[in-house]
Amino acid sequence: MYEATIETHFSSAHRLRHYSGECERLHGHNWNVQVSIASEKLNGLGMVVDFKELKGKTNALIGKFDHQYLNEVPPFTELNPTTENIAKYIFDELSRIINTDSIKVSKVTVWESPTCYASYFSDQ
Repeated sequence: MYEATIETHFSSAHRLRHYSGECERLHGHNWNVQVSIASEKLNGLGMVVDFKELKGKTNALIGKFDHQYLNEVPPFTELNPTTENIAKYIFDELSRIINTDSIKVSKVTVWESPTCYASYFSDQ
């Protein structure tokens, strides 16, 4: 199995609903996003995916979060904007855009700080 990974980032603010502590108050992060694509074979160029294409699709998706208050951006108007929920949302949306019979989004990891991150991945 091959895996190709890109990293990108966005900046935004959020507050965690129903949380007892500092994170219930409005605060911001410089989020780092890592997206991995898996394939059992390489394309004709010897790649899993073109990094430029993967980064472009990822940036187009997360661009709506950049310099925004996440609690006001769907789906986080309803869904608590935790790092875990952000990772799953990015995974699900990129899977709809990128997945084919031969390539699949395998994992999305989102860092809210240099030492705290959450991942969502497929077990298939």
